[in-house]
Amino acid sequence: MKTSMEGWGSGLLGVVIFSGSLPATRIAVADFSPMFLTSARAVIAAVLAAALLLALRQQRPSRADLKALVIVALGVVVGFPLLTALALQYITAAHSIVFIGLLPLATAIFGVLRGGERPKPLFWLFSCLGSATVVGFALNAGAEISVVGDLLMVAAVIACGLGYAEGAKLSRSLGGWQVISWALVLSLPAMAAIMLATLPGTFAGIGGDAWMGLAYVSIFSMLVGFVFWYRGLALGGIAAVGQLQLLQPFFGLLLAAGLLHEKVSPLMVATTLAIVLCVAGARKFAR
Repeated sequence: MKTSMEGWGSGLLGVVIFSGSLPATRIAVADFSPMFLTSARAVIAAVLAAALLLALRQQRPSRADLKALVIVALGVVVGFPLLTALALQYITAAHSIVFIGLLPLATAIFGVLRGGERPKPLFWLFSCLGSATVVGFALNAGAEISVVGDLLMVAAVIACGLGYAEGAKLSRSLGGWQVISWALVLSLPAMAAIMLATLPGTFAGIGGDAWMGLAYVSIFSMLVGFVFWYRGLALGGIAAVGQLQLLQPFFGLLLAAGLLHEKVSPLMVATTLAIVLCVAGARKFAR
């Protein structure tokens, strides 16, 4: 029980940190291209991760771990950041945040496929109800809907769910912060090349807000948040703790309204509250 509660506490802290990712990305893509932003955040985080690994003298992962680390890198280092940055060129941060409600279902599915977990049937009912609420929001968004933006967000959720589940599985043996750190280091050569190829012609027109957005997604979204998140998934279970992501839209909408002054419609609030209510039921039947 103590281990489970530690997992939920660590996972919740990770969710709070991740909640600032989409608003920060929205701010950053105003001045940076999606490709540069994706690669730059990975490079900055990878340099910090490499310093941590060297300072704490961590052993290199085994050959058997490389496949899982590549999947983690493709899912959460490249896939999710790039796809969300592209999506935020078509939709607002507030609109995109609600799609995070699909992440628990995606994570749970990959937890079964890759992590060998077996939640109870009623777990899937609550998880699907939360996801159906998100889909209902997208279909009823009216003029705010963007087919391209919404499809990019769905693809981002799938990539992220796979990366979360694979990373959580590997965290049980390698350690939470070690998993994201080695995944970042593994992706460093490719990300560095892309960053150099997509450098802005000049940095003169880059605003301070964009630099702050880049700093947040590089340090907190790309590294610090994963330290707590992977630890939570490993201790509390991928499917169970993964349901905490249903709270992320709530925190994210507050940030979008407070920092970006974006309109948060009553439909967005109702959708967020509905998916949050699914957490209790899903948690109860996760094991």
